[in-house]
Amino acid sequence: MFGEILKNVHQKTPLVHCITNYVTVNDVANMLIACGGSPIMADDEKDAVEITAICNALVINIGTLNERTISTMLKTGKRANDLQHPVVLDPVGAGASKLRTDTTFKLLEEVRFSVIRGNISEIKTVFRGSGITKGVDADASEAVTDKNLDETIALAKELSAKTGAVIAISGATDIVADANNAFIIRNGHPYMSKVSGTGCMLTAVIAAYCAANPDNHLKATAAAISAMGLCGELAYERLVKNDAGISSYRTYLIDAMSKLDEDTLKGGIKIESR
Repeated sequence: MFGEILKNVHQKTPLVHCITNYVTVNDVANMLIACGGSPIMADDEKDAVEITAICNALVINIGTLNERTISTMLKTGKRANDLQHPVVLDPVGAGASKLRTDTTFKLLEEVRFSVIRGNISEIKTVFRGSGITKGVDADASEAVTDKNLDETIALAKELSAKTGAVIAISGATDIVADANNAFIIRNGHPYMSKVSGTGCMLTAVIAAYCAANPDNHLKATAAAISAMGLCGELAYERLVKNDAGISSYRTYLIDAMSKLDEDTLKGGIKIESR
């Protein structure tokens, strides 16, 4: 099942329009290429709405938010909705400032999202309307553990029912859920948190997987998160072997994604359904 999802990405090479933050934009583009997709970045509304129309999916990432791009996000989101393209929201740092939180909810009011991906603090902010966060990182007190796993799955399902989007919660344990079903994913490595932008890269990969698998965004999202986590594991193995550091790990992560095939994904995936 998940191997077929990856195969579709490689065969279709979905073009993904990313309105993402300038801290990670180059890594996002390279990770999209590595996963089998194709990136294009445009954030001026005179350009972006037209660009969205020729793409297969749209990413809206609020990591370096400003008043100019908010208008662009709203207009491109509506255009993608009109074209029935998948739209993925990454509410980076929602809860950290009024502008980020207010913008997140304005986007949710005016754009239909296929997937909302964030850390647990960001997702709880979307769920509750306010939240706590450590900058753009999750607050440690809200981490997903085996003890609160069922509670977090219930929250994700409820939020999916409310928004109509697949909810993807990233962390040491990842959760992907719609209103009725959930996947628990245990792929990944703690070293991934040492590299700025792995979450942004993941959001773009999710968009590519959803574009290539339009009939099942839940499984496509689960496959994308599993693939990214597995690549994190493979990259760490190479890091240790080469006695390398953080910058090399970033490169190894992209390398692993570029070499990922169906057999490797099927053999390394750590996923269960609820």
